[in-house]
Amino acid sequence: MTPSPRPASRRTVLTALAAAATAGAPLVGQLAAAAPAAAAADPGEYASNTALYKDPALVEGTTYGRRFRRHQAADFDLATKAGYPRTAILALHGGGIEIGTSELALGIAGYDPGDITPTAPALLPATYDYFLFEGLLSTGNKALHVTSRNCDDHVALSLAASHLNVLSLHGCQYDQLGMPEPMIWPPSSDPRLAVVGGLNAEFRAALVYEIGRAGFPVVDAFDSRYANRLQDFNGSHVTNPCNLTMLRKGAQIEMTTELRQSLFGDYSSRSRRAATWDTSNGQFEAFRDACRRAIATVEANQPVL
Repeated sequence: MTPSPRPASRRTVLTALAAAATAGAPLVGQLAAAAPAAAAADPGEYASNTALYKDPALVEGTTYGRRFRRHQAADFDLATKAGYPRTAILALHGGGIEIGTSELALGIAGYDPGDITPTAPALLPATYDYFLFEGLLSTGNKALHVTSRNCDDHVALSLAASHLNVLSLHGCQYDQLGMPEPMIWPPSSDPRLAVVGGLNAEFRAALVYEIGRAGFPVVDAFDSRYANRLQDFNGSHVTNPCNLTMLRKGAQIEMTTELRQSLFGDYSSRSRRAATWDTSNGQFEAFRDACRRAIATVEANQPVL
């Protein structure tokens, strides 16, 4: 359940963060001086992206940023049928909010997370449309979190509505899941875990199979052994953008901090993650490619009419 928002205290914190970022001042010091207890004491969050975008304390490009790509598609030939994008990748809590999800979204979409300039070529043959909302502060990005089911960003929703599939990437902490570790990886535990949710059962099954085959601990959030524990992480809400597709169902992956850390040579900052995704002993590529294989499996049964 999303706590009731308390915007006054949150705004105090974010005003200090945004001002410090603009001035180039140390953000941690500014935060402590402005409201030493507010960040820890205030569990509220913005009721929607609209509410966040309208907050005068926040500055797009400094406090937060948005990036997206829709690939050109056209058919001028009456005699043949052209292909059309069927899958979009979302990172609704990217940047410093749920760390590592932006870079992974770009990788799954077919791009180099360290170079997505307009002139940079795609890294992989198949590319997917994507949308990223990213926290840009050096600290305090959790205050920019908007619960997925409350997302009303026009680009994110239009991408979902115009695709058969959405894969939405999220981050969590292992302790939040309440998983019985010995039941999954006896006799020792592994805090790396991918929890696959969303209302598209076929997509979930393909993701669980491919991610597991790539060597990562993974569970289906609807698995009867764990479903009661994972209700808050199963992506089942009908207004979650992953389920606002043309089929009214999609998929999401919740990844623990340890899993996301393992995908980068250096997880410590946006620039280091972008520069070291390909120095993780192949872990980033393995997870990325597992997701892409799952997408290909699902798309193979979805001809565009």
